Amino acid sequence: MPLLRWFISSGTFGVPQAAGPVAFSLVALSLTGDTSGGAAMMLAMTLAQVVGAIPIARLGKSLPLALALKLLVAIRSVALFSIAICAANEATFTWLIVLAAAAGLVNGAAFGYLRAVLNHLAPTARLPRALGIAATLNEATFVLAPVMASGLGSVSPVIAVFVLAAVGAVPALLVPSTGSAHIDGVHGAKGSVLSPSILLWLICAAAGGAAVAAIEIGAVALALNFGYEPTLAIVFTVPLCSAAVAGGIWVSMRNRMATRKVVLAQLLFMTLGSALVAFNMSVTTTIVGTVLIGSVMAPLSTYYSLTLDALAPSQRRPEVFALLRTANAMGVIFASAVLTVVSLSMALIVVTCLMVIATFAVAIASARR
Repeated sequence: MPLLRWFISSGTFGVPQAAGPVAFSLVALSLTGDTSGGAAMMLAMTLAQVVGAIPIARLGKSLPLALALKLLVAIRSVALFSIAICAANEATFTWLIVLAAAAGLVNGAAFGYLRAVLNHLAPTARLPRALGIAATLNEATFVLAPVMASGLGSVSPVIAVFVLAAVGAVPALLVPSTGSAHIDGVHGAKGSVLSPSILLWLICAAAGGAAVAAIEIGAVALALNFGYEPTLAIVFTVPLCSAAVAGGIWVSMRNRMATRKVVLAQLLFMTLGSALVAFNMSVTTTIVGTVLIGSVMAPLSTYYSLTLDALAPSQRRPEVFALLRTANAMGVIFASAVLTVVSLSMALIVVTCLMVIATFAVAIASARR
């Protein structure tokens, strides 16, 4: 069944990014005695994704959508397998960072093509359900992949990287063909795709990505802040992921595009959740905040995808979907940078302010409509 193959491809596509932080850190520890190298590899991968999203997406516009996706995933897989080979041969760590950047360079564009393929597999009426299932699978991936990387890494960090590369290559083998469907032969507007309406939802995606990343990256610091052991960071990450999975199931069952009022309410929920985490009042209120954020992650991401699908010129959809992935990555980069520069509490406040700005922007745009 083509749609089932797409779901498997979508679920496995994010494994390298989900398992990368653990696997790369274990590789860095084995080669340099310090885990900071793993963070450098992930930073290189994420920054390269931001840089390469649009240029790489445009390079594949003359190819069938599925073929362009397979080529990009193949390039990413070669880079990841090369990391495993270099780590096994104890190559200079600089090479590992360069290869991580090469893997990330095609990641945003590949996601854009993966999302564009779905338009040829599911009718418009079933897109909300399909995207809800995809969001649920994505959250499951980000829960299970780090556990897999940790377990395999305890045996051998090289094996962990090799497996994440192999699983991440699945879309190149399974993604269903769309025939000769490509974007070069569709005539439409040229120039920038960053219209005000598209930019609005990209800003919201970036703000949401920052809110989620602040909790995931700052989970250990949150645990220490409340007097817990670092390993109890799962007290905050598990409710976040569990609520996100529940939100994805709800979207799939509902199978309808949300109204603007509902989306505004969901943004308010995410803002409130971010504020509760930032207030740092108690473990209970912090967990409630993470649940509020997690519960609307899938509904909001589904809405952003459907809205951008409608707003983007048909021949520019892979680029716009790549931008959506990139916006989320920029939110992660922003949260990481703020957490690095200032204290945890101040970083959470800054991220909450970003959510407030995004929510107000949507409220103003909705009022003008």
